[in-house]
Amino acid sequence: MIVNERIAAYINSLEGELPENLQALEQQALKDFVPIIRKDAQSLLRFLLKVKKPKRILEVGTAVGFSCSLLAEYMPSDCTITTIEKFPKRVEEAKKNLSLAKRSKDMVLLIGDAMDVLQALNGKKEGNISEIYTPYDNKSYFEIDDVNSDKIAELNKSLSEPYDFIFMDAAKGQYMNFLPEIMDLLPLDGLLITDNVLQEGSIADSKYSIVRRDRTIHVRMREYLYALTHMEELDTVILPVGDGMTLSTRVK
Repeated sequence: MIVNERIAAYINSLEGELPENLQALEQQALKDFVPIIRKDAQSLLRFLLKVKKPKRILEVGTAVGFSCSLLAEYMPSDCTITTIEKFPKRVEEAKKNLSLAKRSKDMVLLIGDAMDVLQALNGKKEGNISEIYTPYDNKSYFEIDDVNSDKIAELNKSLSEPYDFIFMDAAKGQYMNFLPEIMDLLPLDGLLITDNVLQEGSIADSKYSIVRRDRTIHVRMREYLYALTHMEELDTVILPVGDGMTLSTRVK
């Protein structure tokens, strides 16, 4: 815990319960040892949605769909959410869980490597989306599908517009690589939230005190945090919430 465990437990005790569908999804994820956002991070996201009132949300890293379902539960009625995942086992779980969400009609799941998908959203020729899944009608669309070419073109056009609320919770060692693509999708006054940036507090330690296998992620996360806090396009705050979160708003 980054924050004193006793204090964190007290703060969490003041929070209201999640809706039953999210409680069930959270419990299943914890049972299956799938990492999901912690209670205090959930509360912060819920608060930010109320304050920001976004129209378009992009989530990088769906896992089994818990955070996407949470965001959808509290986002404005006129908001949509697009989420990205690549691991087949988690994709199948996410499809099932998102199809059961109350706001499934406002969700789209993009399947593929996050960098490939982000590049595709930015209209770059090297980008690629393996599959577009719409949870509401349980349908999948592929670029090579001539039958649904009009629908695919419609989806691609809508998906490539800027996102005023971006939540990054994917491969931690790739955050720095994703950042240029994220910036191309983030409009002025848009909000970028990044999860798991303090690495259980070890981010403050020297890299030489970090287990060798974790040093690359440690160095890359430090590089990412430096970039966020020194980019003139962003105003960033780092918060000891969950496993560490950054809030960055685009100022130019």
